[in-house]
Amino acid sequence: MVNINESNVNDIFWEVFSKQDRQKIDEFQKYMDKFAVNFNLYKDGNFIERSLPFDVIPRIIESKEFDKLDRGLTQRIKALNLFLEDLYTTKKIVKDNIIPEEFIYQAKGYLKELHGFSPSKKIRTHINGIDLVKDTVTNDWVILEDNLRVPSGASYPLSIRDTYRKLYPEFFEQLKIKPIKEYPSILRESMDYVNCGGINVVLTPGRYNSAYYEHAYLAKKMGAHLVRNNELIVKNKVVYFKNYDGRDIRVGAIYRRLDDEFLDPKFFNEESLIGVPGIMEAYLSGNVALMNAPGNGVADDKGIYYFVPKMIKYYLGEEPILKNAPTYLPYFEDDKKYVFENIHKLVIKDVAEAGGYGVMFGHAMTKIQLEDLKTIIEANPRRFIAQELVEFYDEKCYLNNEIVPRKADFRAYVVMAEEPTVWKCGLTRYAMEAGNYLVNSSQGGGFKDTWVMEE
Repeated sequence: MVNINESNVNDIFWEVFSKQDRQKIDEFQKYMDKFAVNFNLYKDGNFIERSLPFDVIPRIIESKEFDKLDRGLTQRIKALNLFLEDLYTTKKIVKDNIIPEEFIYQAKGYLKELHGFSPSKKIRTHINGIDLVKDTVTNDWVILEDNLRVPSGASYPLSIRDTYRKLYPEFFEQLKIKPIKEYPSILRESMDYVNCGGINVVLTPGRYNSAYYEHAYLAKKMGAHLVRNNELIVKNKVVYFKNYDGRDIRVGAIYRRLDDEFLDPKFFNEESLIGVPGIMEAYLSGNVALMNAPGNGVADDKGIYYFVPKMIKYYLGEEPILKNAPTYLPYFEDDKKYVFENIHKLVIKDVAEAGGYGVMFGHAMTKIQLEDLKTIIEANPRRFIAQELVEFYDEKCYLNNEIVPRKADFRAYVVMAEEPTVWKCGLTRYAMEAGNYLVNSSQGGGFKDTWVMEE
């Protein structure tokens, strides 16, 4: 392997890439379409099974740059975990007026029924997906949102890296790229750390879920059982896996891949057909760990996102290493005044939506639409946040046999055990259309591998 400096990593990549047979690239993409990653959609009553678009040109993040991301993400997840533990126990942050009390209680993901309960090892943020973009103006990474409920996507770069190495060994011979295959081990260590006695399982709603591919992939790589709700049973507040030989095997930790409202029909939505009756009673009795903790959705609320820098200062006594995008809450009069005066250039987001839904770009709306939006915000200011439009970097993508720029974000994965571990990879998502700022898979976006360089 050649000795290289960070400054010429991209030069070496493009030199090697330019020598690749384009037919080989097309074959790689066809292979991915046929055999690899699926991201299914259930829309308007129809199930659409589709391949997730994949680009062969990776995003490259140099070592020193990722080191700062590592420190900032570790800091953020520590603070968010402390916030959630505090919120559901002592509520100190509310009593000290760091976050308005009514603001918490109006959050869609807040579960007042869980007040007073502390989970195994006081860990709530086991598996976290933090979405960032790189600002072209400041050249800094900016955090757009936190995903602390059921973040998906980690399996996608994992599933293509081995194929990459086989088809393009030249890249790995000439570039010092950090290995990524340890992610399932990191997940397993997190589950083992909070395990309450028993086996680890991945609970899936089934193949009609958009991320079912990932559920099956990670379960296999972790050495955990992939289970549906009918394969689990709760007896005397203990969860068991109904083994195929007729034995009931105790379950100690569950990586659940379904939202709170569907988790337990006896505790949440009684019409849920994919949950496990009694699983919450077992959880609240301390007999099983649920990853991530029910009630985490309060921290996914885009309004609560506004307060994360204050959480870092409050719980850790530190300045945030990574910044939020400039954000305004119409809930506060001064912020609302600014939003109404500048709405034509801001991005307005519905705080309870996810996956790119509920996002409105002021510059793309008519005057009538903007006035109507102001009326809606005035009637329910807690429902929205507004952000400055961050001009984030494009990534080069190989689309339709040409190299073109497309907007791209980055989802970093942070797994919590005794301490947070930032995975030395992540999911780079890009928009398929030029000028589109929505890169989410649910909005039709594609993904590419992310190569973090060794020092």
